Amino acid sequence: MNTLSVIWAPLVPWESLVLAGVICGLAVGVALWRGLRGWALRGMALAVLLLALAQPSIQTEEGKSLSDIVFLLDDRSASQNLSDRSAQTDKAVASLTRQIEARPNTELRRITVGDAPENAGTLLGSAMSEALAAEPRARVAGALMVTDGQAHDAGLMPDLPAPLQVLLTGHKADWDRRLVIQSAPSFGIIGEPVSIRLKVEDMGQVPDKAPKTAELKIAIDGAAAQSYQVNVGEDLELPLVLDHGGQNVVQFSLTPVAGELTDRNNDAVVQMNGVRDRLRVLLVSGEPHAGERTWRNLLKSDAAVDLVHFTILRPPEKQDGVPVSELSLIAFPTRELFVDKIHDFDLIIFDRYAARGILPQSYFANIAQYVRDGGAVLVSAGPEFATVESLWQTPLKDILPARPTGRVFSQSYLPRPTKLGMRHPVTAGLAGMPPVDPAKDGGTKHWGHWLRQIELGDVRGETVLTGAQDAPLLVMSREGKGRVALLASDQAWLWDRGYDGGGPQLELLKRIAHWEMKEPELEEEALYAEVQPGAMGFTIVRRSMAEKTGPVTITRPDGTTAQVDLKETAPGRFTAQWAASEAGLYRLKQGDMDRVVALGPASPREYEQTIASGAPLAQAVAGSGGAVTRLEEGIPQIRSVREGRPSAGQGWIGITPRGASEVADIRVMPVLPAWAWLVLAALLTVGAWLYEGRGRRRQTG
Repeated sequence: MNTLSVIWAPLVPWESLVLAGVICGLAVGVALWRGLRGWALRGMALAVLLLALAQPSIQTEEGKSLSDIVFLLDDRSASQNLSDRSAQTDKAVASLTRQIEARPNTELRRITVGDAPENAGTLLGSAMSEALAAEPRARVAGALMVTDGQAHDAGLMPDLPAPLQVLLTGHKADWDRRLVIQSAPSFGIIGEPVSIRLKVEDMGQVPDKAPKTAELKIAIDGAAAQSYQVNVGEDLELPLVLDHGGQNVVQFSLTPVAGELTDRNNDAVVQMNGVRDRLRVLLVSGEPHAGERTWRNLLKSDAAVDLVHFTILRPPEKQDGVPVSELSLIAFPTRELFVDKIHDFDLIIFDRYAARGILPQSYFANIAQYVRDGGAVLVSAGPEFATVESLWQTPLKDILPARPTGRVFSQSYLPRPTKLGMRHPVTAGLAGMPPVDPAKDGGTKHWGHWLRQIELGDVRGETVLTGAQDAPLLVMSREGKGRVALLASDQAWLWDRGYDGGGPQLELLKRIAHWEMKEPELEEEALYAEVQPGAMGFTIVRRSMAEKTGPVTITRPDGTTAQVDLKETAPGRFTAQWAASEAGLYRLKQGDMDRVVALGPASPREYEQTIASGAPLAQAVAGSGGAVTRLEEGIPQIRSVREGRPSAGQGWIGITPRGASEVADIRVMPVLPAWAWLVLAALLTVGAWLYEGRGRRRQTG
């Protein structure tokens, strides 16, 4: 394909040429006025000079026509696997590909779009923008998009220079039911109700026979689910009460209904962190000693602790006959604390307390019952625990994990963990922990020494620390629904003062208190998963006091199962890495331990809107002059249409041929060389002179 054109490259500015042309025109006019016979030749000579100054050239372009480009976007996201959409897509893509490849001078650009990472959905707009940026817009004849229409970035669709034809999969009669969590708090106060707003809604062409109510099942932390009948289409507000701290996984699920597209959007998970509003602690101190301030400072330093503290200030050797009821300026509300409101406390601490008749025996019996009902007691024992004034001589002996023998070790010793203590979450991993066997100390700096310990016998709890002469130092046990810890020494304050290098006094006491209050991270037997943000997988963690543990059974979101063997990576801690293939709910089970893990959303974004619709892409389609066509009505034929004409009809869709071309070669040749212009102008001038001279000779002759 060749084209000719004239181009100008004037030797002087166009303004000068115009002025020169005006002057030349006036000169020719004067010659005509004077009656000069050669005025025409004079004008032609001047015109030749002007053309020479304008320097005209002939440009020859050799070009070739370019093929049209048609985009075929193939949506292979998860929602395209619903019903028979995948088969519809395969059939449509194959037919459209054959039609485009059969068209002369037309190229196909196929784009396959899957699920975007991090649950971003179907990014059709981004895919179309990237494809269009890689091609010349002048060659784009159209774009065909085989999809269910659920584009999650429709606002990023580019302005196409040709029609966008959306071919919808699915069926007009499709309908689906889904569960929507409208609002849910990220944390809740233990023991107080929190509200979750949710809704069950139907989408699409819901049949008249579809039930107007739905069965909603709710399970917390993998426990047995409770079922409720709820109305479809109504906003629901569900109150929940969290009963433990840490992560609480609340799973909601709808019983599938016959005919709905999928049940993948029938599940939802809410993860809430259980926190305590205020930790209510009752500290009962006996004889004043150096460690009392340590306890008080520890408890008062935590803003979340409400501390009630009273101390028996009367030394045992003082016998002045003053009645017990007159020892305090203000009557202490003992009945209110130990009878009426005892269950309001999360923890009761006895710090070197001796039973001297100030508290009745019935109060101690009430404290024992408080533990059995789920309360917690911590005893920090001093020398009084080995005497007749010991708490062992009260009804508390029924819940204490060990009995005092009456012997007190007054010697320097190093607290050491037992083999059990190396695995127990209260003592495992404490900074500076010495080995179980003293022979393995090896000169390494460990905790500081303590100087006094009460000998214990008849131990029925778990001994996690030993002291002087390998006697039990810290014993913990479960009693009924509650827990009891017995620290057989009042010397923990030495670590706080840095004696002999000090030790993790604050961390140890905090762990004991939190274990007694049943904090999940300090449970001896636990199964949970650690999920890293953005990772498609998790770490299975099994904490156990046993030397070995069995495999964990994992139930995937699709119901299939797998068994994973765990490896002990730290004393009492068994772990394994699990790489997940998809987001959703995973159930971990080992023996009677059960845990639900939410990896990404329980219902992926792909299943939020499952009904095929052209609405998300309607603006882009209208702006390009295209149309939305349903594949269930048949695969349309592709036609060529002129720009601005309708691009779709019954059984057909149109693309706009562009007729683009590219220049292969350009040649520029001057009309005449410079000397030729001069020769031509000179000949015309001489011709004018001769013609006029002949005329004058005729007139004189």
